[in-house]
This record gives sequence, C-alpha cells and structure tokens, in this order.
Amino acid sequence: MKDTGNPGPARTARTIDQLVDLGVADAGARQALEAVAEKFAVAITPTVIQTIADDSDGPVARQFVPDARELEIAPGERDDPIGDAAHEAVKGIVHRYPDRVLLNAVRVCAVYCRYCFRRADIGPGTKALSEAELDAALDYIRVHDEIWEVILSGGDPLLLKPATITRIARALGEMAHVGTMRVHTRLPIVAPERIDEAMIRALSVKRPTYVVLHVNHADEITAEAEAACSQLADAGIPLLSQSVLLRSVNDDAAVLTRLFRKLIENRIKPYYLHHLDQAKGTSHFRVPIAEGRELMRQMRGNVSGLCQPTYVLDIPGGHGKVPIGPDYLEAGDGQCSVTDPTGCRHRLDE
Repeated sequence: MKDTGNPGPARTARTIDQLVDLGVADAGARQALEAVAEKFAVAITPTVIQTIADDSDGPVARQFVPDARELEIAPGERDDPIGDAAHEAVKGIVHRYPDRVLLNAVRVCAVYCRYCFRRADIGPGTKALSEAELDAALDYIRVHDEIWEVILSGGDPLLLKPATITRIARALGEMAHVGTMRVHTRLPIVAPERIDEAMIRALSVKRPTYVVLHVNHADEITAEAEAACSQLADAGIPLLSQSVLLRSVNDDAAVLTRLFRKLIENRIKPYYLHHLDQAKGTSHFRVPIAEGRELMRQMRGNVSGLCQPTYVLDIPGGHGKVPIGPDYLEAGDGQCSVTDPTGCRHRLDE
C-alpha cells in the first residue's frame, strides 16, 4: 500500500457508518449493509483498514467488508455447517475426533471474516467461558486420556488475557496424556500489536505449542504482521497456516503461490487450504471443488513442496475433515498408472 501520510483509524471499526466514513464501504449500499450487520458481526481492525485503504474492492477488503450478498441464502447453507453442536461434550469442548478436541474459550474475534463458518454464533454479546465453565472444560480433557491434542479456537483465543492462556497451558501441561496444544488465530495478522512479551510468555510453555495463522492473501502479511510472526518464531513457537479458498480473493494459482511462498519466507508452514464451508450467506465466495483440485494440480511440480498445503473439505453435518486434492494414481490387478505433474501417464508394477 502506498504511503498516503494518513496514520489511519485508531480504533476498530464496528459499524457501517464508520466503514462508510473511512471510505471502505459504499454509502449507496448503506441500507443493505446495515441489514447484513444486524445479522452477522462486523469488525475491522486499524491494521486491516490501513491495508485496504487504497483498494476497497481488493482481495483483502472482500474478506472483511460486509456485502449485501450475505443476505442471500443458497440451498445447503446452514448455521452450523460442520456440525460442532452435535459434538459439544461440555460447554466449550467439541470432541469430534478420538484423539483431539476443540476448546472454544471465547466467542469473539478481532475481525469478522465474511465467510466464517461460525458466523451465526460469534460476535458481540457472546461471552467467554466463565471460570467455572473453563474448569469443567479442562476437567473433561483431564478425565479423557484418549485426548492427545487440544486445539484452542473460538472466536480468536489470543483475545484471551495472557494469564488465561497461561492457566490453560499449565493445566494441559500437567496432563500426561496431552501431547500438544494448537492455537488457531488471526491476531498476529490483523492486530499484530497484540503480540507482546506477555503473549509470547503465555505461549512459550514446555508442552509443544503450535500456532496456526489464518491468512488467505499475501497482501495481508504486512511488515507489522511479519514482525509479530518473527517474534513468535524467534521464541521457538512453530508456526503453521490455514487458508480458505475464496472466489475473487485467492482462486488463482499465481495468487496462492505468492501467498504460500511468503508464508514460508516468514517461517510459516502452509498446513490446510480449506474448501469453503456451507455457512449461510457465503455462496458468492464459493469455488467449485473441481476448480480447487485444478489449482492444486497446477502448483504440484511447479512450486516447492514446502509451499503445498493439504486441500481439505469438512464434510457438512459433522462427519469430519478429508483431503480432496487431485488424484495421480490408479491402481488394480497388480499394476498402477500414475500421472506426473505435466499430465503424462506412466505405468508401473505395484
């Protein structure tokens, strides 16, 4: 973004009027956007406002600025597209897979993505777990010794006070069966100033802790975001990323390549590329699976393996996450046929 000399807003924008005044929302669509804001939470941090100030219809703006098309509900879209509610064991704990659980300790975010799969039940007015509820959630993990991994999600778990994160990390560290903690967050990207010494200390625990950053376009990775991620990496905290494949944001092999290379250059390993979940009002972001598979095929062989995430689909209804990348192998009767990255097929014995 060019330097306009404008330091930008000092506070997070949370209303359509504020977004219009900042020049990132269309005044002519104010009435429709107000209707969107009544249904789904709105918040854009100063860092993101600065990023989109010169391109209010660019790939970063499209992720965060409300759009009237969010009021259009397509067939198959639902409030809980991946079936979290059916697998909530106690308040705050989603236990879908045998060896891991989600711990959703907070239901608010620093920014609200317009395609969020939890958009129906997060935002202002929701509450973090109380101390008693957090104790009950930790007790659930404590007595279920099949749980090897705990994933802090939400909302954005790094909006919790560092003392609360420390409390969670120490409690998990005392459970012999818990091998690792994973933290899913956008904060280092959208509010990098929040990654301070207290937060670093909270995440620097003996139990292996992985921070998974949500980022969809290279333009989101500002100099400030790079500095925040560097602090985490320098503290020895492994960094991964997850992205969502989004129409008119990153549905292009060159755009994805630029993103994944920039992540690797910042010591962040691309982990997942998610096929968009069927949340209400998100159809304008949806890319067909066939197109997603073709994008992954275009990158295979042309882009370093370090830059290759797994393209995954969370099956609607709570049936789990599966890889859906392109197929290269056909096997049977003791022989197989394999396709190389250029599209040529080769036969070989199994």
